[in-house]
Amino acid sequence: MKEMKNSVVVLIVDDDELVRMTLSVLVGSLGYHCLVAGDGVEAIAVMRSTPVDLVLTDVVMPGMDGLELLAHIHEHHKNTDVIVATGFHDKASYAEVIKAGAIDFIKKPIDQAELDAKLARVVRERNLVRSLELLSKQDGLTGILNRRAFDEHFSYELERAFRQKYSLMLAIIDVDNFKEYNDKLGHQEGDKALMSLAEIMKECTRESVDMCFRLGGDEFAVLLPQATPSQGTEIVQRILLTFLERNFGRTSLSIGLLSCKRNKQVPKEEDERAMKERADQAMYDAKKGGKNCVVARV
Repeated sequence: MKEMKNSVVVLIVDDDELVRMTLSVLVGSLGYHCLVAGDGVEAIAVMRSTPVDLVLTDVVMPGMDGLELLAHIHEHHKNTDVIVATGFHDKASYAEVIKAGAIDFIKKPIDQAELDAKLARVVRERNLVRSLELLSKQDGLTGILNRRAFDEHFSYELERAFRQKYSLMLAIIDVDNFKEYNDKLGHQEGDKALMSLAEIMKECTRESVDMCFRLGGDEFAVLLPQATPSQGTEIVQRILLTFLERNFGRTSLSIGLLSCKRNKQVPKEEDERAMKERADQAMYDAKKGGKNCVVARV
């Protein structure tokens, strides 16, 4: 999806108020949403409260200079790009700022046409990177997120749920008797059943809140942030019943539902792996219990 200029947030950082205001008007006239900061410390405060796509920063500033700000952004704001602006007397060279992590470099006084071109190039590159990231995390058959995306989102959502003290439910979903259905009717019909399940998962979950994944084969997962055990059970039961109504032969769903709670006494990776295994085991218990059911571990 093309990133529109007015949705791109540019933060201007310069200790000279006249330069700062002039650049703000210039960048705004080019169609970007513009914020300002008088130094590196103020810029960091702005970025804590507001997502910023691009920072245009001077090098020489009191307190935290532009290169120190660049290092901070490079470490703590991975999705923010930086263009460094320097006067002819400044010591920082193009090679130095690029090596330090800047996406580009521009000489002061800043030429409007040059700035316009550099900003446009950064936006194009951001669009390309986002498109490639989306492709790398999207399941080719169903269009929902894949296992790689699941591992990333699960880790992130688990930590966020712990910090903000809300519940997180994880459902592992497996299609019962899928091999039999696939062998009998062919891979094309099997693919249709999997695509239908992905559609059902999206229909039955909360838009822009819950996340649906295909882990591989006929195994799927749903992450349900800020859902209570009863809400989680209601959502996955709805998925199960809707799938049955679509009538894909003898197929049904076995679902394991787990309430995920971070245990800070256990290393992060070990704790995440244990939770995934418990959710998997709940799904296998559903299969052992006769299939076509939900087993909850809450």
